[in-house]
Amino acid sequence: MSDLLLVRHGETAWSANGRHTGRTDIPLTARGVEEAISLAPFFRDRQPALVLTSPLRRAVATAQLAGLTGGEPDPDLYEWDYGGYEGITTAEIRRTTPDWSLWTHGVPPGDAEHPGESAAQVGARADRALARVAPVLGADGGDVVLVAHGHFLRVLTARYLRLEPEHGRLFLLRTGTVSVLSTEHALPVIAGWNTRP
Repeated sequence: MSDLLLVRHGETAWSANGRHTGRTDIPLTARGVEEAISLAPFFRDRQPALVLTSPLRRAVATAQLAGLTGGEPDPDLYEWDYGGYEGITTAEIRRTTPDWSLWTHGVPPGDAEHPGESAAQVGARADRALARVAPVLGADGGDVVLVAHGHFLRVLTARYLRLEPEHGRLFLLRTGTVSVLSTEHALPVIAGWNTRP
């Protein structure tokens, strides 16, 4: 079976200061551009069978800068919709809800552009993405690369490992990194995490 390679986009101004960045479409910082370019050696000698990206420009730009050509935007790869917490830091949220956690408390609804999602809803999108790539991976047709966002990829990893979406909290994921999901004896495993070339 082929591997599923997860790429978290490079740094943005909001990821640098901890602001929840769901559907807000902001660009990479200069450091984020450098992080994305630094991934190119990892992919130089690989010919992925399929490259899917979140439609947001921070993911699309990361794919391009890493040398991943022919990426197809997939709306299931959008980041978690943070609803009323879009653009807010965890520290700010905890001023009114001291024990708040995205994984257990979720988010309040926001405006029409940011209605918010539950962990289960993000998990359903992750399941659809995994179903889309399964035929390629199962046929050993080559590696598949997903270029997306931190919380979404953490949920997708949990679902790949047959865990509940909330177990994504166990997988800290840094910007500008590659992680590898694979199999061992027909069971899903993490073969690499938060790596940089």
